[in-house]
Amino acid sequence: MRLAVLGGGGFRVPLVYGALLRDTATKPRVEEVVLYDVSPGRLETVSHVLRGMAAGHDDPPLVRTTTDLDTALRDATFVFSAIRVGGLAGRTADERVALELGLVGQETTGPGGVAFGLRTVPVAVRVAERVAALAPGAWVINFTNPAGMITEAMRRVLGDRVIGICDSPIGLVRRAAAALGLDPARVSPDYAGLNHLGWLRGLTYDGQDVLPRLLADDALLGQVEEARLFGPGWVRTLEALPNEYLYYYYFTREAVAGSSGRTRGESLLEQQDRFYAAVRARPGEALAEWTRARRERDTSYMAEARDATGAGERSAADLEAGGYEGIALALMAAIARGEPSTMILNVANGTAVPGLPPDAVVEIPCAVDGAGVRPLATGGLPGRFLGLVQQVKAVEQTVIEAALTGSSRLAVAAFALHPLVDSVSTAERLLDGYRARIPELAAVFPS
Repeated sequence: MRLAVLGGGGFRVPLVYGALLRDTATKPRVEEVVLYDVSPGRLETVSHVLRGMAAGHDDPPLVRTTTDLDTALRDATFVFSAIRVGGLAGRTADERVALELGLVGQETTGPGGVAFGLRTVPVAVRVAERVAALAPGAWVINFTNPAGMITEAMRRVLGDRVIGICDSPIGLVRRAAAALGLDPARVSPDYAGLNHLGWLRGLTYDGQDVLPRLLADDALLGQVEEARLFGPGWVRTLEALPNEYLYYYYFTREAVAGSSGRTRGESLLEQQDRFYAAVRARPGEALAEWTRARRERDTSYMAEARDATGAGERSAADLEAGGYEGIALALMAAIARGEPSTMILNVANGTAVPGLPPDAVVEIPCAVDGAGVRPLATGGLPGRFLGLVQQVKAVEQTVIEAALTGSSRLAVAAFALHPLVDSVSTAERLLDGYRARIPELAAVFPS
């Protein structure tokens, strides 16, 4: 099988290749990886890292690189889309423009996520069109953020053959199961919402919902990062464990106050500049440099929220458990080898979550096998969750229409309708601020 990785010069690509090296199951396996990126220098750097990882393996997947999208896509079996339109410089602007107006500055949540989507949707749809033309039988696994929104936009071209993934829900399930002393592989999560906006409302083990036992026990909750982040009182009030990104909705003022220093994007830009420069200078040490930089990146994830709430450091078990790459490999194995699995994915709603349109992409448990992906019905979201989900979904769909039509009026509407933006006037200032700082967004909305 051939795997095309779009955004192949990205920092997390070695995680995917490492997962492929660990895949020792019977064929079909990925035998060739084609890395596509607009930056030849970043492709060269990542290639050095992958060569270090492949050393000592008898039959590692062949790696090719290209700066031509069509070359990467042609004859692909699977396509990983992990592009970042505007790069990390764009992310820092996503965060800073919002913060300067007293709003949450985060790359996927709030105005930053709207700005990210406005410039990314047109590129993602063009990618989908090229996949349809050159690899119509391929499955697209979308890593590109904002993952739910981008997956929904790409579905307009590719339908069910594009699936969005995120590691936040499975991480939450894994932590909840571990706190209860249970094998995460043997629990069934009742999880529903949107990407970066969902709740774990139940956890079934041997036919019994064990989540109430977790919620009732302070000592057990103290082992779950999300419970430390939100506090035991609030998760009991919700009767659910929220996805970590709901911190920006439930503790908005604290999130803004905690971002008074460098933003996450600014920190990552500095870290990655050091990494790419170090590998250019010492290509023989590429793998060691990447390993060091990865550890620094992982331990600083959502550090501002953990510092503000006293949630503490991320656990060693979490850091070692992996994320996107494991989900992607399991998804490919289920589809290509017919290895049935149940996983939380971003897919079209259908009738799974009452109160949302059938074509809305939601994040819910799905059954996956050789026939594809089948969303599993949920118990429905209570009003305290559904209202927020409906509002944010309306924002996402407005972003898609604005980006595909180039309508500044709709772009302002997307900002103004978001629950983390407090006025229409502020929405207008956001669009002006992002246009001034992000050329890729200004190209979509020139005036």
